[in-house]
Amino acid sequence: MTQQLKPASPHSAALFGLAAFAVFATHDVIVKHLGATYSAIQIVFFGALLSFPLITFLMIRDAEPGTLRPRHPWWLALRSVSGTLSAVCTFFALGLLPLSQVYAVLFAAPLLITLMAIPILGETVRLRRGIAIVIGLIGVLIVLRPGSEPLGLGQVMALMGAFLGALNAIVVRKIGQEERPVLLVLYPMMANFILTAAVLPFVYVPVPITDLGLFAVVAALVLVAMSALVAAYRRGDAMVVAPMQYSQIIWATIFGVVLFNETPELNTYVGAAVIVVSGLYIIRRESTGDVSRNTPVLETRTRIGIPTGLRVGALLRKRRGDGS
Repeated sequence: MTQQLKPASPHSAALFGLAAFAVFATHDVIVKHLGATYSAIQIVFFGALLSFPLITFLMIRDAEPGTLRPRHPWWLALRSVSGTLSAVCTFFALGLLPLSQVYAVLFAAPLLITLMAIPILGETVRLRRGIAIVIGLIGVLIVLRPGSEPLGLGQVMALMGAFLGALNAIVVRKIGQEERPVLLVLYPMMANFILTAAVLPFVYVPVPITDLGLFAVVAALVLVAMSALVAAYRRGDAMVVAPMQYSQIIWATIFGVVLFNETPELNTYVGAAVIVVSGLYIIRRESTGDVSRNTPVLETRTRIGIPTGLRVGALLRKRRGDGS
């Protein structure tokens, strides 16, 4: 008989969530460091390459019957390509902008997810969530200050990373219950590898053994962070865990000042605060149960802009099925 894990206190879930996003922030620090030497494409390529052993292990353990032929090939292709491009854009932005500014823009992903859920999932967004979306998008404008100075490549890449990451999350919400979990992991990982490998010869920089170790650490930190998120969601509701993503702005400030001599401007914090408040309101509204029938934001149980096909939902189902 499969043993069910008894839910622990919300405090435990929150602590695991905080730990997960602290690890993600550490991952981003290393990516930012590597970005001074290597293209984002090369970083994503090595992340995919070094993650293949994990994917192979998951495939071996997957006991769910079926083939590797997806039920929704076009949606899965869109997920795979959007996930790869989101990671590349986010990594480009991390190499060009202060961490706090990148995070502030990525925090707009819940707003974009809610908007995309209207045409893709048939979500009904009423007045209150609509106002929250508008306020959050105003926060993005506060961060970017369009008109005061031209948008640079870093800002554009951060916006594209948030948009493509939101699209990826919505596609997963649409097909996640009908596709085998292993396919939702395997195909995006293959897309990461193939798409970046096609461009790699044009941007490749020789990698010394020390930096190769950092590439391996980047891949390992994603696994550690995802494991912590799985632990968090097994111990508490999404309403408890999801807001923990906003703790990354604290790590961005600390790492930015200590490691990169970054002094974020006031507009970054003001805009980030507006975006966070609107995002928290959307999370709260979805959690009420009678506002959103799809709960697209609450069901986005990963970090936008991470170059991997791993999904917390899939890992949760596997662990429950394994009785662990």
